[in-house]
Amino acid sequence: MDMLYSRRSVDDLLDVLVQEAPAIALDGPKGVGKTMTASRRAQHVWNMEIPEHREHVIADRTLESLPEGVLFIDEWQNYPDSWNAVRRAVDNGAGPGRFLLAGSATPRPGSGTHSGAGRILSMRMRPMGLHERGLNNPTVSLGAILAGEQPEVSGATDFSIRDYYHAIVSSGFPAVHNKSPRMQKSFLDSYLQRVIDRDLPEQGYSVRRPGTLRRWLKAYAAASSTTSTQKKILDVAGEDGERPARSTANAYREFLTKLWLLDPVEAWNNESNPFKQLQTVQKHQLADPALAARLMNLTARGLTTPPAADRAGKLFESLVTLTVRVIAEAHGASVGHLRSYDNREEIDLIVEGDEGQIIGIEAKLSPDFRDHEVRHLKWLREKMPDDVVDLMVISTGSTAYRRADGIAVVPLALLGC
Repeated sequence: MDMLYSRRSVDDLLDVLVQEAPAIALDGPKGVGKTMTASRRAQHVWNMEIPEHREHVIADRTLESLPEGVLFIDEWQNYPDSWNAVRRAVDNGAGPGRFLLAGSATPRPGSGTHSGAGRILSMRMRPMGLHERGLNNPTVSLGAILAGEQPEVSGATDFSIRDYYHAIVSSGFPAVHNKSPRMQKSFLDSYLQRVIDRDLPEQGYSVRRPGTLRRWLKAYAAASSTTSTQKKILDVAGEDGERPARSTANAYREFLTKLWLLDPVEAWNNESNPFKQLQTVQKHQLADPALAARLMNLTARGLTTPPAADRAGKLFESLVTLTVRVIAEAHGASVGHLRSYDNREEIDLIVEGDEGQIIGIEAKLSPDFRDHEVRHLKWLREKMPDDVVDLMVISTGSTAYRRADGIAVVPLALLGC
């Protein structure tokens, strides 16, 4: 199995946590590789979608009769009491690395699951960032920068703008990211259809008007990397057909979030920050920019055309956001965005480490930019000189370097863990 496995950034964090944590849960949408990542570490695999496996847990809710070794419980949300069984086993003294769990949905209300706080660690697993796809050789470590090591910012790549567009539409789902465009299109279409036909009903939400949901999803996709209001998204969704009611759209958001399909970036806020007023709105993102591109019927070639220029920029930021989040998760860091209350200052991404260290990041589709385009990064450094460990522009250029003002300029293809 290891011969076929491409190591993921989350493995770095798992290597550390399994030394102490008795139970770790991998959460994320279907198809991101949770099963492969967890099963290669386990001696025993139980899938709660398989009746015989489920019967094991039903028969022994204390899990005391299990053989020794790491037990992986897959799709645990299909039998939520498996979570409770693990929680009880941890309370009863399970050793480090004893349990791994994976789920692709939050259990339905009334399932009776306890939070597991203090017993089961939860980690988010996303589709592959660009650095995990084997398309390039990263030379700049975001983790080293976050640790304050001040590594050299250097390296060159021949990754072109067309390569980035192909990376956007090919997806970070391990099963298809390196397949043909036709296969990728079919996979993404089937993935979205399964969400509507099966996954949402399994969550207790019956989709009465699939066409309306698809229009709303398309409108949400068009709002990627923005803080568009709910009203604007609804207005766009109603342009080609019936406008969803606000209550219906709220239900969409709730249930699609439970399926990990929506992955908005929360507004960054830090108790020690000097800013009196920051907006608290989310920045919209789907789990994978390829899903957004597919909903908008955008191909790699289509992204090169002038009419798609604005969407290309937004989807490039989505790819940057996915990659940065995957790396940040591996280093125990969080990712948010910053927007001042009066909209005068805005920073695409704020990476914050567990000791409060901060990296401000701007995503630029163009390899060339002017000084005024990094003024907000400089403003952040001026406001928080003791906390900001670095500032970075992630672009589509060919060379990584550090500007005279200290800001790192890094092609996305050269950014690594």
